[in-house]
Parts: sequence; C-alpha cells; structure tokens
Amino acid sequence: MLKQHILRTAQIAWKEQEVKDMLYYLKEHGISAFIGEYVISRDIPIPKLLYAFGVCLCKELRMKRRKTLLYFLRVALQRELEAREKLPQYNTVDDVVKLIRERKRIIILTGAGISVSCGIPDFRSRDGIYATLARDDHYNLDDPQQMFDIHYFREDPALFYSFASKIYPSNFIPSPCHRFIKLIEDKGKLLRNYTQNIDTLETRAGVHRVLQCHGSFATATCLNCKAHVPGSDIEPEIMEQTVPLCKICNSAAKEVQKNGKKKKASAKWNSDQSDESDAPAYPPGIMKPDITFFGEKLNDVFDRALLEDRQQVDLLLVIGTSLKVAPVSDILAHLPHSVPQILINKTPVRHINPDIVLLGNADEIVQHLCQRLHWDLPELPANTSSTNPKAGRPRRDLKRPSQVHLSEPRRVGNTHVWLFEGAEGGKWVQDLERESELDSDGDSDTTPAPISGASTYPVSKKARTS
Repeated sequence: MLKQHILRTAQIAWKEQEVKDMLYYLKEHGISAFIGEYVISRDIPIPKLLYAFGVCLCKELRMKRRKTLLYFLRVALQRELEAREKLPQYNTVDDVVKLIRERKRIIILTGAGISVSCGIPDFRSRDGIYATLARDDHYNLDDPQQMFDIHYFREDPALFYSFASKIYPSNFIPSPCHRFIKLIEDKGKLLRNYTQNIDTLETRAGVHRVLQCHGSFATATCLNCKAHVPGSDIEPEIMEQTVPLCKICNSAAKEVQKNGKKKKASAKWNSDQSDESDAPAYPPGIMKPDITFFGEKLNDVFDRALLEDRQQVDLLLVIGTSLKVAPVSDILAHLPHSVPQILINKTPVRHINPDIVLLGNADEIVQHLCQRLHWDLPELPANTSSTNPKAGRPRRDLKRPSQVHLSEPRRVGNTHVWLFEGAEGGKWVQDLERESELDSDGDSDTTPAPISGASTYPVSKKARTS
C-alpha cells in the first residue's frame, strides 16, 4: 500500500509537459545550470524534482540534509545525460559532409586511434600498448596500466623510462587525421581539439587550438622541487632509457648513475619481500613528463575549457577513441544534446549513441570526407621530420585526398552506420543489419534502427523506490 501511494504521488507531482521542459533544459544547459535554475532560483524541493526523473525517496531519505539530497539529484541528472537520444535527421555520409561544411564551431575529440598509422600503437586494441605490455615479461607488471600509474612511477621511475622511448613524439610524423584537424582550424571552424593523446602530434601538425587533456611530453616537472622545464631537456635520457634527474636537486646526477644506484628497468622492488638494501636508491629530484598518470587529477584547464565551449559548440567529431577514460569520456554527455555527434572509429563504441557512425581506418575516412568537401589536406610544417636518427620510417602519406584511391563506404541496412576500409564491427554490425532488415520488412517507418547496446532508454514513467 505504501509503495502504491508513493508511486501515485510521483505520477501527479509533475505534468508531462513540465517534465519535458525540465529534460530539455537539462540536456541543453547541463547539471550546474539545472541546479541553479530549479533548485536555487525556483526553490523547488529536491525530492519533488527527483519525481520528474523517476526517483521517489522514502520518508527517511527525504529528511536527509540538503547536501545528501543534492547528491541524489546529481546522480539522477547524470543518468539522464548519459541517455542521449540520437538526432533522427542525421544518418548519412552526405549529412556528415554538409554538417562539416556548414558548422562554424566544431569540437574534435581525439584518441590514440588517430596516431596508429604514425607508428604509435593505441592502448586497448588486441595489438595495443596494454596487450603488448601484458605479453612482455621484461616489465613484470601485474596490470599493464601500472606502467602509467603515478604510484608505480614514484616507486620505480626506471620502469616507465625503459618504455617511454617507444611512444616519444620525436620518433613520429603526424597522420592525415592530424592534418585534417589542422584543416578544420585553417577553415576557421575549429572551436577546440580535445585530445587524449600525449604524443603532441597535433601541435607538430600545426594545430593551435588544442587541449592535451592527459598532458604530454612537451614539458616536464621535478617531483621534488617542482622545477618546470621543456620536454626537450629530458629527451636524451628518454631515448637512452635512463631516468632523467633534476639539475637543481641533483648536482651530482651523473656520479649517482655511474655508481650504480639507479635501479635496473626490469627490476621491481617489493618492500615486503626485500630488505632495505634492495630498495631503489634514487636521489631526490626525479623529472616526470607532464603526462597525467592514473591517480592524478586533470588540471582545471580542462573543466574551464569545457564550460566555455559547451555554450558555443555546434558540431562534435569523435575520432579514434573508445571513450573508456573519464572525465574525457563524459564530454559527450555534457555537451548540449541538440548538437550533432559523429563517431569516426575502427570499432563501435557501444556505450554512446552518436548520430552518425563511420567505422574504419580514420585516415581513409577523413580523406574521403575531404574528397567530398573538395578540400586538400595541408602540408606538414617543415620541422616535423623525425629527430631521432635511430627511428624507423613511419608511414608519411602526403598525397592530396584527390590523388588517393578510396573505396566507397557501405551502409549497414538503413541505419546511420557506415563501413569504410578497415572497419571492425563483427557480430555487432551483423546484428544491426539483421535488425534493420526486420524493421524494414515489418514497418514502413524509415527511421534508422538504434544501435543495439547503446545507452538509449526513455525516462521511466514509474517512480523507483529507495
């Protein structure tokens, strides 16, 4: 009886149009603006607001302090933002071309996939960095992500520096994807490039409006005295796979290393199994590239930029990322939901719901778009050749898109998913095509089928009890 009473109360708390208005406001303006408008300005009780989002608190929880109630509200609002619905008017490659041509304030969110063709492996694919680290007994890691964990770095920096040269940017040349970002900027259309990459190849391609969300090798900082230096200052040590020491803290750095006090890269000290004589005898003042390791917080620049950009963005391109790492992965949910979202990636990203999905090799996809736009990718700056004499010769595709032979993409049924060369959709694509065929046979509605497994669900009309 009590549960039925709570459900009835929830259903009559708000009119249907009022709920629609609240959802629209939330999805266009974000959580902070919603709380400012409905909780602060309108002074609506939080338990009543929660009714609109299908959450009904029991009496004990409704009596909690305002701070606790705000926590419940934020959880409910976040859930709604993550349930972004696809915009039905965008479905084809033609729509992508038209959007890029017409939009003026484009956010491009990029990940490791745009640097794979440069010779830098991505992180999470079967041949990526984590898979390689897991197979290599030399590093002796319980979890490959420990290579980029700040606690492990502090314990044994030599472990990271035995590997860092393999991903150091001086070894690599920007890809067509990096040049595509530069092209969007040259056309005056780039609001900002949010990159999760640490290789600085966007900068080497000449992009200015770039935010390296996870930091980069461009600068380095002493863990002890916080001295800040250009990344090039520690490049020799990185390439030699030795630990760079702060010149301020360690005037006798060379003597320390010559005396053998530096721990070997393949070793791993465990305080529970070794006596103190086995501990790594690193001197104070280890230099660390300004990369955001696991266990470190992103700086405030990211939050400030996103807050500023969400008021202006009119198109989002997501290229070469599986969106597995927060808070960058949350960008899609926090941008206005009316802003079109396009995913360009080798494999599907099933926890988001973009408006158009282009699966395949990112370089070929952006070159195809350039052909359709009648745009030429810009030449690379003169200083982008590899500075490492031992580096191999990664692919350097400097052809104009009009000179590159590209196969036409294939549409998956009548959906918003398109397959280019290199696409890896597997069973997901097969299931999607089968669902599309069934929808076409049984229904005259031509609206593309939603991505199976994507986070799309309607707001429940039934309240949940807590």
